[in-house]
This record gives sequence, structure tokens and C-alpha cells, in this order.
Amino acid sequence: MRILITGGAGFVGTQLAHRILGLDAPLGRVDSLTLLDIAEPRPELLEDGRVDALVGPIGEQVAHLGPLDVVFHLAGVVSGAAEADLDLGLQTNVDDTRALLDHLRAATERGAEPATFVFSSSLAVFGDDPFLGQPDVIRDDTLPRPQSSYGAQKYMAELLVADYGRRGLVQARTLRLQTVAVRPGAPNAAASSFVSGIVREPVAGVRAPLPVPRDTPITLSSPERTIDALVRAATATADEWGSPTAVMLPGLSTTPAQMLEALDRVSGRPLSDLVDDAIDPAIVAIVETWPAAFAPERAIALGIEAPESVDAVIAEYLALVGESTAE
Repeated sequence: MRILITGGAGFVGTQLAHRILGLDAPLGRVDSLTLLDIAEPRPELLEDGRVDALVGPIGEQVAHLGPLDVVFHLAGVVSGAAEADLDLGLQTNVDDTRALLDHLRAATERGAEPATFVFSSSLAVFGDDPFLGQPDVIRDDTLPRPQSSYGAQKYMAELLVADYGRRGLVQARTLRLQTVAVRPGAPNAAASSFVSGIVREPVAGVRAPLPVPRDTPITLSSPERTIDALVRAATATADEWGSPTAVMLPGLSTTPAQMLEALDRVSGRPLSDLVDDAIDPAIVAIVETWPAAFAPERAIALGIEAPESVDAVIAEYLALVGESTAE
């Protein structure tokens, strides 16, 4: 099995690489795993003889790729950055996706078996259209109405992936990911960055701003559940997957207030005292367009699950960073 992870130096890409290379070997025997990113991957991954790295933009590195069986396309410019720089968003979120697809297309047209292309899209493809509003419940077949450049670019890429899948050039496996929390490391330019920040920073003893009201509805998934979903997408048969259109992932509905209550409860410390209300109208405007209710029937049929509770999400992060819980 020859595997590529774009965004392979990021948190989800790194965790996915560890899962693929682990003893359970969810994808079977791994002959090679290439990690492509604009940054170097974690050193411990490069100690595995099956792993190599390509560092640089996808458009520049795709020519160095060889034959592939599975691609996890996680790389992208996130919401805030895509809104700030239209050209960067189009290049990274749309053009680079097509470059990868065309690399796989060429192999298929030479007679290779179509590679499995797992694409991480986003629920940002749905938005609160000022003229049409938003459906009460988002389903797998709900028409996307993106209200941001990021959402529009992800939807463009979804359509490309689906068409290459329809043509038999790849096995199309698009997932619309929920906000992934809690992520370690530095904040990024995503509008959703605060969802991790209000947990991550207090655990590290650092104050964190909360740019939205505490009762704002948000839906999230944990890193472990997200990686479960990516692996399941790669292993699903054509009959199990069905349509080459996107599958929406289940999520856990909560609010910042509930997350902070869980943080104090699970950690056994008043860490929420380190969170400062700092309303940012630009972030609020984006977050208010996020859908709040979902019916992810296809994902559920595939056995993909949401986290069981906010407490479980907090406990997963504390375990990841080596912090003890109150229990």
C-alpha cells in the first residue's frame, strides 16, 4: 500500500500517520507513506523507514510523487486566511486539489487501479444565505450555500472530486469534517480556532480570548473520532460508500459555556477563569452562519460516530498533553 497524506505535518495529518503505521495497520500493509506539507513532519515519523517527506507547496511537489494507492488530502488554507487572500485560497483549496487529482488520473489512464482519494471538506460549504436562509436540519443531500470564500472553495473541490469519481478516475471519498477540537499547538487562522483555544491555553496556564458569546451553538468532533472517519472512508467499499458526493460527519452539539464547565469538571481545576470574553464581530459574523443541526445518515450507516460527550473531548485532550483528570 502506497499512501500520501497532504498536510502531513499538521496535527490531524500527524495523528493519522501514526494510526496508519501502528500495529493495528487499519489500511493493511504499508509499503510507503509520503507526508507532503509546507513544513517538515514530526521527526519520529521520519525514523520509520517506510516514511518520506516532501516539503513545499503541492503544486510544486506533485511532480515528485510516484504511484499511489490511497491519498488523504488534508492540506488547505483555513477559513480566515481564505477570506483574507482570495488567490491563496483558490490556489491551495482548488488548484492544488485538481493537481493531485490529475496526477492520479494520469496513472488510471495508463492502466493502474483507481486510487482512493479521501478529501477533507468542511461544513463551511453550508451557510446562512441572507435571501434563502438555512435549512433547519442539514442532511447529506442538502444543497450547499457557502457564505465564505473558504466554503465556496471547498465546495468547488468537492465537485471536482465527485466528477473524477463518477468518471472512474479515482475512488472518491469526500468527508465534510466538523470542527476538530481540541487541537494542540499554536492557534491558526481558522474562525473556529477559539474552540480549541479556550481549552488548550488554560490547560497550559495561558489566558485565552473567547470571541463569541458563551451561549453560541457549535458542533465539533474530537481528533480520535475524526481520524476514525478518515480511515473508515479509505477502507469503505464502493457499495458501502455509495454516491461519490460528500458524506457529512456526525458532531457533538455544545456551546463555549458547556465546554468551559466541562474543562473545570474534568480537570478538577477552575481553568475557565483564564478565559476572557473578547467579542470579535468578524468572528461572530462567520460563526453565526454555521449550521447547528445535522442528520448524517450516511456516516452513521458507515459506523462513524460523534464523541460521546464534551467531558470525553476534554479528557482526550488532557490525556494527549499528559495532564491528569479529576477522576
